[in-house]
Amino acid sequence: MNKAQPHISQARPGGALSGSDAVGLARAEITFAVNGAAVSVNVPPLRRLSAVLRDELLLTGTKVGCDAGDCGACTVLVDGDPVCACLMPAASAAGASVTTVEGLANGRLSALQASFLAHGAAQCGICTPGLLVAATALLDKKARPSEIEVQDALGGVLCRCTGYRKIVAAVMDASAQAASLDFRLPRSGHAIGSSPIRLDGVPKVTGGEKFGGDSFPADALAVLVIRSPHYHASFAFGDLDGWAKARPGIAGVFTAADIPGKNCFGVIGPFADQPALAEGLARFRGEAVALVAGEREAMLDLDLSDFPIRWTELPHLLQPCEAQAEGAALIHVNRPANLLTKGFVERGDPETALADAAVTVTGAIETSYVEHAYIEPEAGHAYMDGDTLVVVACTQAPYMDRDDTAKVLGLPVDKVRIVPTATGGGFGSKLDVSLQPLVGLVAMRIGRPAALAYTRNESMMSTTKRHPAQMKATIGADAEGHVTGMIFSGDFNTGAYASWGPTVANRVPVHASGPYATPNYRAEGRAVHTHGPISGAFRGFGVPQATIMQETLYDELAGKLGIDRLDFRLRNCLRNGSETVTGQLLESGVGIAECLDALRPHWARAVADADAFNGANVDKKRGVGIASCWYGCGNTSLPNPSTIRVGIAASGEIILHQGAVDIGQGSNTVITQICADALGLPLENFRLKGADTAITPDAGKTSASRQTFVTGKAAEKAGRALRDEILRFANVSQKASLQLDGPTIIICEGEAIRRVHLGALEADADGFVFRAEETYDPPTLPLDGKGQGKPYAVYGYGAQIAELEVDLKLGTVKLVKITAAHDVGKAINPLLAEGQIEGGIAQGIGMALMEEYIPGRTENLHDYLIPTIGDVPPIETILIEVPDPEGPFGAKGLGEHVLIPTAPAILNAIRHATGIAITKVPATPTRIRAAIRAAIREKEACR
Repeated sequence: MNKAQPHISQARPGGALSGSDAVGLARAEITFAVNGAAVSVNVPPLRRLSAVLRDELLLTGTKVGCDAGDCGACTVLVDGDPVCACLMPAASAAGASVTTVEGLANGRLSALQASFLAHGAAQCGICTPGLLVAATALLDKKARPSEIEVQDALGGVLCRCTGYRKIVAAVMDASAQAASLDFRLPRSGHAIGSSPIRLDGVPKVTGGEKFGGDSFPADALAVLVIRSPHYHASFAFGDLDGWAKARPGIAGVFTAADIPGKNCFGVIGPFADQPALAEGLARFRGEAVALVAGEREAMLDLDLSDFPIRWTELPHLLQPCEAQAEGAALIHVNRPANLLTKGFVERGDPETALADAAVTVTGAIETSYVEHAYIEPEAGHAYMDGDTLVVVACTQAPYMDRDDTAKVLGLPVDKVRIVPTATGGGFGSKLDVSLQPLVGLVAMRIGRPAALAYTRNESMMSTTKRHPAQMKATIGADAEGHVTGMIFSGDFNTGAYASWGPTVANRVPVHASGPYATPNYRAEGRAVHTHGPISGAFRGFGVPQATIMQETLYDELAGKLGIDRLDFRLRNCLRNGSETVTGQLLESGVGIAECLDALRPHWARAVADADAFNGANVDKKRGVGIASCWYGCGNTSLPNPSTIRVGIAASGEIILHQGAVDIGQGSNTVITQICADALGLPLENFRLKGADTAITPDAGKTSASRQTFVTGKAAEKAGRALRDEILRFANVSQKASLQLDGPTIIICEGEAIRRVHLGALEADADGFVFRAEETYDPPTLPLDGKGQGKPYAVYGYGAQIAELEVDLKLGTVKLVKITAAHDVGKAINPLLAEGQIEGGIAQGIGMALMEEYIPGRTENLHDYLIPTIGDVPPIETILIEVPDPEGPFGAKGLGEHVLIPTAPAILNAIRHATGIAITKVPATPTRIRAAIRAAIREKEACR
């Protein structure tokens, strides 16, 4: 037995508390100015300025993303200079003048804030305050900065959503932007295709947006989570009650024995396997095993080094090959060979096709864990409202949270209410339950609100990652360059628990062919358990990994055939009338050829530029790469409904119950635009009621690029249904137009005009005089034993070109430009679509070149590298609109697609520049240089 100290989360019950703040320190009266007003606080002198601003002064616009100065979200001005408030002791602010994001607007938006809105530079909004403050300091010194100056000034503030390009443009354009709140919204019938400012945009730039850690009740108990320091260990508790009673301010300690319901949750019911608190056995490093709840100040000074738990470390398996080796111990006794599940698609006779092919290529590629690295760590609180448990937290899936929390806590689902806050990035990881049942348990047992905000370290060690993959494939083509067959297999490390492993295993074989006609095909994806971090959903559900394998082989195949790489893709791409590898007939809406055609002039220019550069340089070489993607929108062959409710109140307001959680992608705005044009009334009349399981119909989870398509279709149906109800009431035809004049609705048809005074009509229980509620579920069909069927109703398509330079001596890569063409069906909001593309590309850059999560080593934003503002090159976006008749106004999903081609395009560009293929991603300088050296040695050996 050993008594290793458990990993302890450091609760931030006010949104910014840290374990470095000691209650035992003497307090001091500290006076300074904040946003022009004198303030005085009585706090320990070493308390972080970020904590003082947030917890004492309630200025929660200053965000806390790391408490280490790595993310810059807490940037404030101190005497005009930008500083990280999480690194500054309160005592150092004495006598100083501090400006937070709340102080940038004096009654109306500053020019910079207005410019951020106009350019779409704020997506989720969690990093926006830090960026605005840092940019304000720059603009105070130079009104018209260059791009390099903007990058230098904002280089310490990380953003995970935008890709930075619109941020740079907004800062450079701020001097020309009129400071005004008067942003015009499109008139009736013209919302689709326009780019009004985000309907939720103003709070993002003023600091008024409330994220998970921004609204904790003043009397909330702080919660700490005891986590396993081992990959695999058994454990036993000592005298928990005695330990708690000996420490003033501790309200309780909770373990799995205190959970009243079924101690098991999971996003896919049949595979659910994860305990909220482990029961005697921890299966991964960071697994939650116990909770400590107490008064806020007592928890700051709590020493948990002697917490009564004894650990017995057990052998662990971190790689799929180890977990599937003969005789390997089972991580879950009911899953032989540690196989969670596998997906399979087969069509035709791939072996014969490959044997008869004029040319074949074979390859293997390994990818790494990738961390979501959203700037907002998980945060939320819970309280009892009568006999109903209310959980207020950041999430992507409120109804899923409700169901799992109810199950774990033994409550009926109607006695659990989930109220999502603004979510500071998600990208898939906030689909899974995290703190919801934990704070819920404390609130239920003690009868007081309970609050928890994960530290950055805790978030990174305990939440889901992108699946590492080990893949191999063979592709063959005939002499004319038509692909004839493909065989693919991949092992995906799903970690200790299931999470979204089944979705990855099943989605990968459907997509591993890429958007190309492949008449003979076999693909298998396996989700394998290990003791590594849990792998879950991350923008693409395994398709980005599989696309790296397929697209890099396509380049090799084109090279062997002597065919231009873009032409080779055009020769093989899916078109209207094609059948996919699952046998699905694509009757219309296939836009991949249009994407590739749109890139043709950019391709010719880029290749010519590379040839000229390489002729003039020896130590650096330029490469150009291309890659394509396709992605099925929504669940794979499963029900996937969304419901939207919309009504007109007696006041004339149009109330849209919009339950699709907006995590930065813009669903609050896009879905309202769709509903507005379907109804025929302008956006300015709409008021949103956001996701809340007590009042808003279930719009489904925010994932799989489904919200614009699925919830947007429900919004279109609801808008049309509401319009029909009004027209029937007025006894007019569909040709009539609608207008609102305060509490009066005006119906015009030809020369006839009818005015309906809404206040004279009877309102229902929701206050609506007219209402509609509609549900949409995409038409799909199950896959049979060979993976044949109709897994998705709508696919999105895209292609990207990457231009870069490789330093052959150092192995470093400098990105020059990325050109992206994406078929969105119909661009509901072109500016938001561009922002999604740029943000996805930035994440694809990270996956390709720098992001590699290593358990125990990269559990912070200092050691784990994500792209900064200087790492993202100019991006040219080409929006292709090939309408799909199933989508709302022809629209398709976009969010996942935009990341998928970036990494393979970059890898293909590296190969074009150097002649070497990278077989382990990310392509770090060390790996690139090693591959170059190996190629040199091989060439010398052949002489």
